[in-house]
Order: sequence, then structure tokens, then C-alpha cells
Amino acid sequence: MKIGVIGTGQFARSFIGLWQLHPDVEEVYACDVVPERAKDHAEKHGLAGTFDTFEDALASDIDSVAILTQRWTHGPLVLQALEAGKNVYSAVPMAISVEEIGAIVKKVEETGLIYMMGETSYYNPAVVWARSKIAQGELGRVFYSEGDYVHDMDNGFYAAYQYSGGDDWKRTASYPPMLYPTHAVGGVLGAVPSYATSVSCIGIRDDRGDGVFDKEVSLWGNEFSNMTALFELADGGTMRTNEFRRVGYWHGHESRFRFYGTEAVMEQSGHGATYSIKTEGENYRKGKTLDISDEFYTKGGQIPEGFGDVDPALMQSFASGNAKVQDRSRLPKEFEGAHNGHEGSHHFLADDFVRAVTTKTQPPVSAWRAARFTLPGVVAYESAKQSGARIEVPDFGEGPANPNW
Repeated sequence: MKIGVIGTGQFARSFIGLWQLHPDVEEVYACDVVPERAKDHAEKHGLAGTFDTFEDALASDIDSVAILTQRWTHGPLVLQALEAGKNVYSAVPMAISVEEIGAIVKKVEETGLIYMMGETSYYNPAVVWARSKIAQGELGRVFYSEGDYVHDMDNGFYAAYQYSGGDDWKRTASYPPMLYPTHAVGGVLGAVPSYATSVSCIGIRDDRGDGVFDKEVSLWGNEFSNMTALFELADGGTMRTNEFRRVGYWHGHESRFRFYGTEAVMEQSGHGATYSIKTEGENYRKGKTLDISDEFYTKGGQIPEGFGDVDPALMQSFASGNAKVQDRSRLPKEFEGAHNGHEGSHHFLADDFVRAVTTKTQPPVSAWRAARFTLPGVVAYESAKQSGARIEVPDFGEGPANPNW
């Protein structure tokens, strides 16, 4: 396959390098609204070439594009690529409106093309572990789950928005937290086989006074910096998620998850995780709690060459190893020793897209699952603007069966 990487910001170089290594990728190209960035990537990584515009990429003979542009631009670009007959890998989120998400699902259904959303939490070690345990029935009925994405603006986000936003960066640094929901929602629904049906969300108005999350400055008129949502799930359970951008929390897991079942409970904090097991009968004193933190610890992960412009606070997203629960046996041998990120997820993301395109099978986070990971946050934002009103979350179905990779 041939891939055109659209948008060569700080994350693009991670995936460009991996697709260059992949034995089933013939050519990799780059394209950026700042042409010098694309050309710089082409020279550093030995790419097949660059495209001056997105339209040039779509008119070429590449069969796939990776949309790695600003988070609020994905929907229209994905639709344009699908219209042009290209398979699509998209960074998160899928889109920022119900209409855009529905249109993408419909277009994938019509064309039969591959769409994959690059949600890291699906491959998060805690989620991989929980997905297996829940599927085996070890937790009993999982009736309540939690997923948090806790990332303070001072912890690298100011620098990232300034890097990509130019002089007008405060307009977009106010991006509504619930429109970036997939690191929290995707972790829960990547383990619990259900989907959201309704939501009530509370938004906390920002009081920092620095022009970020200022309603008059924000491109979206957004004033919420922290948001909490409670979702009803189709299986009768509930899910709570937090999206925090002003929080006195610095190190550890930005995304963390908790699953409460009738027979066992997994609870992850920023620095560890425990598994509490109820024994047979009613003598709860015989229950036990296990420290399972070591299962989720991603060992290794050196800062790769060429990432010197990344804020050190964000480096854990760009440099990580793998955890015990992540099965690397099905990855290309060429990925061994290659830079990784987001708790070991980058290698799996890069390979799953290639597998999906080359085998013409749906990836784990297909258009349908991506919609279920993204829609809850989009509707939650609307709920917050209506003072927490409970609103139904639409669903576009399950889609074709995902392969058991």
C-alpha cells in the first residue's frame, strides 16, 4: 500500500517512521499547509515524496491517507478522502458533530473503504487487560465504569497549541474538552461491549483569566475547562468520564480506568492499579486485593532522535515501551526497537491500519466503533451547554465484525 500523511506536526513523525519500516507499505508521502515541514520530513525519513496540497494527494495513485491535522478539521477532510476513493486513518477525534460522524459512517458503508480512528486507549495496557478479563466473565456483570483524561493545560498543552496555532493560538486552545473524549470513552468502551444511549454533563467555567477558555476569544464560544459526564449504557450499566484541563496533577497516567463488576473490581489511579476479588459465599473477609500495577507498566522508551522541539511535559506521549499484557508477537519484526508512544500503542495503531487495508478487513477501531467512542462526548458538550440536561446519544450500529487480532 501507499500512504500519504496529511499534516506533519509533532505526532506525524512517529507514524511516518513506523510506516516507513512496515514491510507491507511500499511508499510514504507527506503533505502539509506549511510545505517546508513536509519537505523536511521527506528528507529526514527518506520518503517517496511530498504533495503541495491535500487535493494533489487525493488525485495521486496512493490508496490511503493518514489525517493528522488539527483535531477540529478531521471530519471534512475524512469525507473528502473517502469521496476520492482513499482508505483513511484519522487521528482522534473522528469529528466534532453528530452530522459529520454520521456522514463518515454512511460513506464507509457506501464505498466499502477502510476507515480507522487512531485511538490510543484501545491499546492502553489497562484496557487490554480489562477487555480480556471482562470477556472471560471474571468481573461478573460490569455495571459501572470510569474513564478519565486528566491533562492540565500547563502540562505541555500551551506549548502544543502555540506550535500549531500561530499568533491566534488562544482561539483554538479553548477547544471544548468533551469534543476530545476518546482517550476516556474509548478506554471504557474498548473493554465493555456496550455503547452510550444518553448523557448528562456538567461543565465547570474557567476562571484563570488568561484568554484561554474565554467565551469571547474561543472559536467555539467555549468557557468550560473541566467537564464531567454520566452516561447510560445500552446494557443497563453506567459510565462516567472526566475531561480535565485545569487540574493539579502532573505525572503518571493521563488516561486511567476503573471497572466495577459484581464479582471483581479493577481500579487504576495515576500511579498504579488494584484488582479486588470477591470469593464464593458471603464471607467478604476472604476476598483479596491484588496490586496489578506491574502488568500495566510500559518499560523502556527512549526519547527518539528528532523530537527535541517537543515540550518535555508531553514526552511520555512520544516515548514509551510496552507492558506485559500487550502481545507484540503479531507485530512486524521491523518494529523492534523503533520509537513508540502513548503507553506502547503506536506500534499497534500503525500495524492495524496496514493490516486492515491490505487484507480488506475492518480494523478494531472501525468507523462504527469510532462513532461510539466519539459521539458520547459530542452530545455531552451539548448537555453541558444546557446545564446538564439529559440527552439521548445516537448510535449508528456495530458495523461488520472486527477481526480478533
